[in-house]
Amino acid sequence: MDLSALGPHLLAPGAHPGVEVALELVREASVLVVASPTYKGTYTGLLKSFLDRLPPQALAGTAALPLLVMGDAKHALAVEVHLRPLLVELGASVPTPGLAFLESDFSRLEETVAAWADRIAPQVRAISALRNVAAVSRSGA
Repeated sequence: MDLSALGPHLLAPGAHPGVEVALELVREASVLVVASPTYKGTYTGLLKSFLDRLPPQALAGTAALPLLVMGDAKHALAVEVHLRPLLVELGASVPTPGLAFLESDFSRLEETVAAWADRIAPQVRAISALRNVAAVSRSGA
């Protein structure tokens, strides 16, 4: 989902139907790719404002994959130092290194993401399998 359309509603008082639907989609995801451009060396305030609306442990049982698009390679650690801890704080399992991608390499985006996906697929499958086992255990089946 693109949060830019929800931006004006994220800081407004009260609930907004579009924001509530987006939050529900995130809470129900088994695998969540959280992507943001870097802004001043970290993720954007728009992403932070959205994720701040989630309650503690809202992403428990979710495999989260952090991705940051950087303007400069000196921000490459931001995906691990800033975005990963935010996702873990919300209860997500972050089983793989995040992807830090240079904006200047956008012509290679599909190739880079495909290689990253191939590399991380085993860990994501393992986390997803654990989520499924836990769901079956909770349901008593």
